[in-house]
Amino acid sequence: MVAIDPDAPGGPDVLQPVTRPVPSPAAGELLIKVAAAGVNRPDVLQRLGRYPMPPGAPTIFGLEIAGTVAAVGEGADASMLGQPVCALVWGGGYAEYCVAPVGQCLPVPPALTMVEAAAIPETLFTVWSNLFERAYAVEGDTVLVHGGTSGIGTMAIALGKVFDLTVIVTCGTDDKCARALEIGAAHAINYKTQDFVEAVMAITGGKGVQAVLDMVGGDYLPRNLACLAEDGRHVSIAVQGGMKAEINIAQIMAKRLTLSGSMLRGRDVGFKSLVADELAQVVWPHVIEGRLKPVIDMTFPLADAAKAHARMDGGDHVGKIVLTMA
Repeated sequence: MVAIDPDAPGGPDVLQPVTRPVPSPAAGELLIKVAAAGVNRPDVLQRLGRYPMPPGAPTIFGLEIAGTVAAVGEGADASMLGQPVCALVWGGGYAEYCVAPVGQCLPVPPALTMVEAAAIPETLFTVWSNLFERAYAVEGDTVLVHGGTSGIGTMAIALGKVFDLTVIVTCGTDDKCARALEIGAAHAINYKTQDFVEAVMAITGGKGVQAVLDMVGGDYLPRNLACLAEDGRHVSIAVQGGMKAEINIAQIMAKRLTLSGSMLRGRDVGFKSLVADELAQVVWPHVIEGRLKPVIDMTFPLADAAKAHARMDGGDHVGKIVLTMA
């Protein structure tokens, strides 16, 4: 099969098509003939050699796919053969075939194209498990999400619309702020021209937000804490702005704040399957009815994976970048 499996880290140009053996599904796994694969920020970090992969993960890039079931491993339901599915995987997605644990697969309904289905798993699992489960966001909450036009940001906006959250986002340009508002954000703050702490407090009448979903880290952390209301929850999911921060512990005590964080890729199949079960019950009905869809920025053929990564590196994308196998 054709796959993207570079020998060494580097720029986008290291992502050239190569030939690799078609993987075989182990017990409890499905072999999926891939129609499309999502491109995500961890893929970029992996390409640069800055993302240590979990032991045993495929070296082939790609954390989410959509396609049809081509074979089933021992213990998997044979009736799934030929069925359209999307899946969260821990690698192997940038290829014509990929294996996925059955528990991490979700059916692709007619409301979704394969491109849309491939753009859902990584961001949906991430936002749901962190903003809704770890930060306990509930109907009526106001939340702050950085990177408002990223894949994570646009998914947070989409879920916020479905579950009645007021979503405030930050973006780096006025044009991106306008796009975030079009997508459904309640408020969009240009962090280059506005102090987002002052803006959040003005929007909330000085009360602050119930939760912050942060992918920046660094000096954003103390500023995020200043945005939180009493009993607010802060969840870190990436550290694009740095891994260290100085915080005021007294502020955490006085406002009874909760700080948390997680990394999804290294979690075991059992945890990811539990998240998938909850998504199937709570979120997937909205997907089936067409009420929840990802924002698609651009698609590229698998052979042009380098161009897809260059697009992400440029930072101009809004929503998800997807590779297609056709």
